[in-house]
Amino acid sequence: MGFSFKENCPDLRNTKVIDIFNCLKQYTPDIDVYDPWVNVDEASREFGINITTKPHRKSYDAIVVTVAHSKFKEMGINIIREFAKQNHVIFDVKYLFPKSENLSRL
Repeated sequence: MGFSFKENCPDLRNTKVIDIFNCLKQYTPDIDVYDPWVNVDEASREFGINITTKPHRKSYDAIVVTVAHSKFKEMGINIIREFAKQNHVIFDVKYLFPKSENLSRL
């Protein structure tokens, strides 16, 4: 969740999320990237990334929150958990949600 350079910004220049994407891609080709701020055509053109416009419910083994967009905070962790399969892990890289939510942190 998140692909832009920083929160609440569509700028893709200098995004470090591509490094996480490329690392995960070594283990599975099945990765969705969701970022409501970025231009999907620009992401495709610059990085070869297909941005999904909406995450799928009960579909993900792992969710990595990489950008602290206010939209993700507004969604809340319970909505984000609805995107995950029953047995899942959520990594909150940006510490967007309280530690009491039992999220993994990098």
